[in-house]
Amino acid sequence: MIIPRKQRINAFVHLGKFLNEFLSSKNLFEPEEKTFAQLSLACVKSNQKNGWFTEVEIRRALTGITYLLEEEKLNNWINDYDSDPAQPNQIGVITAGNIPAVGFHDFLSVLISGNVFYGKLSEQDKFLLPAFTNILIDHSTEFKSFIQFEDGQLKGADAYIATGSNNTARYFEYYFGKYPNIIRKNRTSIAILENGVTNKEIEALGKDIFWYYGLGCRNVTKLYLEKGFELNRIFEAFLPFAYIMENKKYANNYIYHQSIYLMSQEKLLDNGFLNLRPHEDLTSQVGVLHYEFFENKTQLNEELSQKANQIQAIVSRNNVPFGKAQQPELTDYADGVNTLDFLANLALR
Repeated sequence: MIIPRKQRINAFVHLGKFLNEFLSSKNLFEPEEKTFAQLSLACVKSNQKNGWFTEVEIRRALTGITYLLEEEKLNNWINDYDSDPAQPNQIGVITAGNIPAVGFHDFLSVLISGNVFYGKLSEQDKFLLPAFTNILIDHSTEFKSFIQFEDGQLKGADAYIATGSNNTARYFEYYFGKYPNIIRKNRTSIAILENGVTNKEIEALGKDIFWYYGLGCRNVTKLYLEKGFELNRIFEAFLPFAYIMENKKYANNYIYHQSIYLMSQEKLLDNGFLNLRPHEDLTSQVGVLHYEFFENKTQLNEELSQKANQIQAIVSRNNVPFGKAQQPELTDYADGVNTLDFLANLALR
């Protein structure tokens, strides 16, 4: 049995509205309305389990989800696919745990396409998706048969979507390689700053760097600066993000890595909450931002094309706008792999 498409869309629109109402609470951990008690408890448990999941960052993640769950957006997204599967496929989904509800897009994709979500959640983020599930079931009880969470190994699914590190990807490929699959590896995001960029654009870039403490694959960890770019412009524009040091986990990372680099006598600049390190690697540690100068834009683009499988998003005037890396659209698929296409092709098998 398939839940009718209209009903699936309506259920997620309802979820979006419910989250919007919840977000009107001054404190998500202590909402005024009893209606939100269960979701609030999931937020509290998330924070207790994972110190990176502060109230501010959970609120930020939920706001991003509500942005996706507008009826027109959902209709436009799924209307590219003419038919639903004759029978729902069971899709095993292994989620990451780096930012709050990071597995939501896979959760949404599987269910909106009429399939069964069979999920194994990260220990670092195992409360929010079940809370969303209860909201969906309250709206449409049919979802009870379409959502299952597993603590152990995912066995017997028709296909798998797994997100992890380069190391865990080898494990996933070993176990799931004989099934249709999407296996995601480590990725990060970079930004290109040319000399003509405005201070307002640089300040907006701070969101791409500091939101979620830089832990997401869409967070910028490396800057490519046009030759002659004044580094002081970066520190001045980022001053509104100094609050990030209020999180002890971030502050400890910032101090620790600064100490390591200084003992190694590396060249390092800092402004009290960010270490700016000249380095060729795309990925940097928490509290650290790598940078590199370029002279030839064409040559830079060629270099980046060779590293495309390491890059999730490029922030610049010609790509993802400054400040928007952590506000993806429904069609901004992780690793550039269209999840709905993958699921639609399963229906044709």
